[in-house]
Amino acid sequence: MLASAALGAHDQDTDEGFRVFPSAIEWTTEVSAGAIAPPVVASGHVIVALQSGRVSATRIADKKDSWTAELAATTALAAADDLVVVPDGIEPVQAAMLKINPLTAWRLLHDYVELQKGDWLIQNAANSAAGRDIIQIAHEIGYKTMNVVRRAELIDELRAEGGDAVLVDDENLREQVKSATRGAPIRLGLNSVGGDSALRLANCLAPGGTLVSFGAMSLQPLKIPTGLLIFKDLRFRGIWINKWYDNATPSECMETFQPIFEMARRGLLKTKVEKAYPLSEVKAAVVHAAQGKRSGKIIFEFE
Repeated sequence: MLASAALGAHDQDTDEGFRVFPSAIEWTTEVSAGAIAPPVVASGHVIVALQSGRVSATRIADKKDSWTAELAATTALAAADDLVVVPDGIEPVQAAMLKINPLTAWRLLHDYVELQKGDWLIQNAANSAAGRDIIQIAHEIGYKTMNVVRRAELIDELRAEGGDAVLVDDENLREQVKSATRGAPIRLGLNSVGGDSALRLANCLAPGGTLVSFGAMSLQPLKIPTGLLIFKDLRFRGIWINKWYDNATPSECMETFQPIFEMARRGLLKTKVEKAYPLSEVKAAVVHAAQGKRSGKIIFEFE
């Protein structure tokens, strides 16, 4: 059996560090011998090679309700209907991470605003793993992305990955966005930072637009001036992908995963991995994962 687990829910290679979610747990590097580190429970992803004839597939990824301590196990028993079959041609480590950032990106682009080809959307933390997935999926669908980052050196990199426009987040963001889009309306904003950055995104939205939050890397609250509600009639929404899993039927899961799998088989939606650790080195992995400005994810690999 081969298994892989990614440390930290949506942890990214950004300056801010970890994203914060309702399911966030207290981080610690005080891990005793034989203990299972909390991050495995918070954001584990498992791929299992089946040897039996119980399910007509050779590689299974994603147990629909696997958000508990089962993720720290080396084996698990699940009903076939609760599993999603991963097609051949996808690297196991990458397949193990498709259920979080790519799936979140897909739902963000499909569940909140009905965009048309050529429409613009705006996001902050665009260099995060989730942000890069949003860029690639939006490009695939035909939406244009306005990508906001903190560092100018990321501009060329994100443009090369399909970002239509990349801007550095500052007080002049609204004017820069208006110039880059030639005044085109932006009806969807995707926020994973919070605080002043989220407010600047909201100020870029057209009347009746929607800002969807899926993280809070700045650890600052979302600030919503009353004027944005009264005069611009903005909508403020949130997504927690766990809840989507709770309510999705097996057919709905497969309907979402199929285009994601298809993109992954073409080499898209790859999550950068900075280092893989065995579970015996869990303390070093947690310390590494807590560092800022990483080049990719920190993962566990089980053999």
